[in-house]
Amino acid sequence: MPTEITQLDDNDRHSTTLRVKGDMTIDDARLLERIGDDIRAETGHRILIDIADLDLLDSESAPFLRRLNGRDGFEIEGIEIFLQKAVDQVERSHD
Repeated sequence: MPTEITQLDDNDRHSTTLRVKGDMTIDDARLLERIGDDIRAETGHRILIDIADLDLLDSESAPFLRRLNGRDGFEIEGIEIFLQKAVDQVERSHD
């Protein structure tokens, strides 16, 4: 499934949420970082990256997102939901 990134601005809270759906590769993660950097430069907003609706996070993009989460002004949301969906899929495949 192709990656879909939706931008949701909250000017009252000075934040922008980037909601990511589909499959994330390293190229998608790099694009997400560039988009976030551009938004921060333009608006000064904090960037929240919501990955709860991801279907796949490849092995190269996972450490990239972890590093991005540690950058000033960036935060990853929805990791718990994504991980639970992955566990549920594995359990269903073993039934």
